[in-house]
Amino acid sequence: MILAIDVGNTNIVLGCMEGQTVRSVSRIASDPGKTDCEYAVTIRDVLALRGVTAAELEGSVLSSVVWPLGEALSRAMELLTGKPPLVVGPGLDHGLEILLDEPEQLGADLVVGAVAALRLCPPPLIVIDMGTATTLSVLDAAGRFRGGAIVPGLRASVGSLSDGTNLLPQVPLEAPAHCIGTGTVSCMQSGAIYGNAAMLDGLIDRMEAELGQRVQVIATGGLAPLVTPYCRRAIRCEPDLLLLGLAALWEQRQ
Repeated sequence: MILAIDVGNTNIVLGCMEGQTVRSVSRIASDPGKTDCEYAVTIRDVLALRGVTAAELEGSVLSSVVWPLGEALSRAMELLTGKPPLVVGPGLDHGLEILLDEPEQLGADLVVGAVAALRLCPPPLIVIDMGTATTLSVLDAAGRFRGGAIVPGLRASVGSLSDGTNLLPQVPLEAPAHCIGTGTVSCMQSGAIYGNAAMLDGLIDRMEAELGQRVQVIATGGLAPLVTPYCRRAIRCEPDLLLLGLAALWEQRQ
């Protein structure tokens, strides 16, 4: 068993993995103020809740979009297991051909998601990750990372709308009964859910047109299940996509 660690801006996801099988998933808050020792204790306690001890872990693999947190988590895992984790970043041979202007700037989370998606579906593919930001990654027919788009995250967008106006309230993120809202709350919910669904549909259509090929679409991230059911395009939701990608990279390295 290994521990796959996906460090995001809001949450850190811990996945106990046996091959491509997810045994358990836990989430803890991303806190830049915590030390490596504090994270080591937290992870040990979270694993204990799942009935897992650090001694059972063969190793760990980590990707991070927050550099200081990645450093702290790396040291924490070495404290727990006596072995440094495999870190997804520059210098790691992940087998993915990247066609960006500056390939070294591609986020580790996008690399991991692409690796996992290519194991699940034949390309061309679009991989959507809906978290603090919404990202779309395009993989062409040869499985090469062509590029994509970055959009403000759903929760952040709705929060800024409420924070930036005097009359618009905070609203729960759920779809209203109709796209045409009849009150402030339902209008805001329509814009958030149906608006994001239409945005995804539109970007997928435009990206397909540039590729000149029909694509399959995979979505992950905590907000994907709120939006993708209202998309007109068929989108496959894979909540554990990044954990599967991390486990795949661990297997490749072994």
